[in-house]
Amino acid sequence: MPNEPKAGRADGVSRRRVLLGTAGGALSGLAGCITRGKDSGLEGEIRMDGSNTVLPHGAVVSEEFQWRNNQVEIPVRGSGTGAGFQRFCGGETHAQNASRPILEEEQERCDRNGIEYVELETALDGIAVFANPANDWCESLTVDELARIWESGSDVETWNDVRNGWPDEEIELYGRDPASGTFDYFTEEITGEIGNIRSDYAASADTNVIVRGVRGDRHALGFGGAGYYYENEDDLKLLGVDDGDGSVKPELATIERGEYQPLTRPLYTYFRVDALARTEFRRFAQFYFEEIDGEATEADIVRPGEELTWTQWAARRVGYYAIPDEVRETSETKLADAIAEVQG
Repeated sequence: MPNEPKAGRADGVSRRRVLLGTAGGALSGLAGCITRGKDSGLEGEIRMDGSNTVLPHGAVVSEEFQWRNNQVEIPVRGSGTGAGFQRFCGGETHAQNASRPILEEEQERCDRNGIEYVELETALDGIAVFANPANDWCESLTVDELARIWESGSDVETWNDVRNGWPDEEIELYGRDPASGTFDYFTEEITGEIGNIRSDYAASADTNVIVRGVRGDRHALGFGGAGYYYENEDDLKLLGVDDGDGSVKPELATIERGEYQPLTRPLYTYFRVDALARTEFRRFAQFYFEEIDGEATEADIVRPGEELTWTQWAARRVGYYAIPDEVRETSETKLADAIAEVQG
């Protein structure tokens, strides 16, 4: 768990517990309420929306930027990847957090409205599969078993339908709703097609609701961002996923080394190219890829000898995972090219 906030810092989003607990809507601590910090001379408003999953990462980067530029206001919302793209492609927001790439129909909406964007990978996440802690029969599931459980038209009703010898008790299923990028990624990777999922599961836009559902039923099974599991690990049981090479659980090492498959996924931030002409917005986008300073050296986030950028540091800070350096370099180059384009 990250260290306590430093004295003198705005603490509205300084700990993962606060961030994940408020991920369903706006983070009031980031709605222009940074009342201390440094006046760099930059000012303006940057509107960010999108993924409920990616919200904590964007919120921490925004908080750190606002601390150094306290006349810039960055309200951050987490209305969901799909809902966020509706606003982003309609020109209502400047930055979009996404837990999956933009879809073709969303690209077309952006094109119709003249919204040009740059897509950057900024963090990694693992989608966790978890059960009730009283579940003493299941330690892991294969990808094939997960597909049989979750696919549309599934005939799996009980745990015994999954494996002989497991309880002949109905599985209560909890997962993200179709507006979620987590839903899109999970269904595509597990059942082979976005939206291919049974209709009789309890769907929610808020992973905290899923956590509560699984926590309250011994025979429940759910999926959601791994950060939510680690925030509630006393109330949930983390299951391994076996893609044919053995059971692996989503942990920092297995995700950052690419071993947790197929449920390790990139997380994205989209920036409007036209907004990069504004100095405060351009500096904010570049801040993602600047090296962290001396105020961000928590031992549980930064390993000896590591040189992290703010996007990598923020990912670990909120319970997600740092993109590899080669991915960071690619994203930084894409951003630099977009800036050069808008500056002529």
